[in-house]
Amino acid sequence: MKYEFLILGSNSFSGSNFIKYLVQKNCGVIGISRSKKKKELFFSLSKNKEKFFLFKKLNINNDQKKILKLINKYKPKYVINFAAQGMVNESWKEPLQWYQTNLMSMIALIESLKNKKFIKKFIQFSTPKVYGSTSKKWINENENFKPSTPYASSRAACDRYFLNLNQQANFPIVFTRAANVYGPGQDLYRIVTKTFAHLIFNKKIYVDGQGNSFRSFIHINDVCEALNIIIKKGKIKETYHISTKRIISIKNLVYKILKIVNKKKKLIVLIKKDRLNKDKYYMLNSKKLRKLGWRDKINLNKGLIDTFKWILKNKNKIRLLNTNYIHKK
Repeated sequence: MKYEFLILGSNSFSGSNFIKYLVQKNCGVIGISRSKKKKELFFSLSKNKEKFFLFKKLNINNDQKKILKLINKYKPKYVINFAAQGMVNESWKEPLQWYQTNLMSMIALIESLKNKKFIKKFIQFSTPKVYGSTSKKWINENENFKPSTPYASSRAACDRYFLNLNQQANFPIVFTRAANVYGPGQDLYRIVTKTFAHLIFNKKIYVDGQGNSFRSFIHINDVCEALNIIIKKGKIKETYHISTKRIISIKNLVYKILKIVNKKKKLIVLIKKDRLNKDKYYMLNSKKLRKLGWRDKINLNKGLIDTFKWILKNKNKIRLLNTNYIHKK
């Protein structure tokens, strides 16, 4: 089997779904993650497609030699990095862990990869949080970084390192920054799936800052299509925003989900206190990506209903799962 793609952070929501997308096209994919293979509820392949996917449980912080050995053995053309220590609010508690994973370990790995000529593109799946709040305006990819949390600062520093590396070693880096990704199979601590799960089981959902932050929500299928186009047509050293042209407040999003589930408003609790340094707006102009031929096809209403159907279908399993974030070191 020829494995042309290597996915770092293969157990992430975006990473695992892009693996499924590639495998459906009969592409050979190696997946690397610090945690064991995802439960079938969140990731599954049909029997005739399993041969296209090779999974390795390796930690970017501790297993660099093993990761390099794997890369040297299979020589993938495309490396897509979804690996990151996420959860913005948690990054205040142990910022060194976020800098270790998101910056230092990534630098160590890339320093070992920078002269590998078989790598044609390295896609860095970054985050709009590097910009800070966009102040109610659609921003382009050349916007200055103004990170407001340890998480955002660690990601911004890594992105800056990649740009410097390209100047020094012509490393084939391409950046993507996606809006809020959602869809069936997402981790249950995320706002869309968590709200659905709580409301279906008649549990209260608590919304920080009274839900007065604004986001664009993009379906995972549209993200996968965007990544495919960026791999084929994206230019080295360029950044591409993956976003819809619409924003919605978190409060209105939660009430939209409430209407779909048909539950009472008393289950929604708006809390005045907000997360420390929470950015109010993320508004990404995706015009550059659209020039490559990409379009988002799944509107928010349809995407939410798709997610609702997934939770209903699996509610007996989901009922037993924790909807709170559990930190992994």
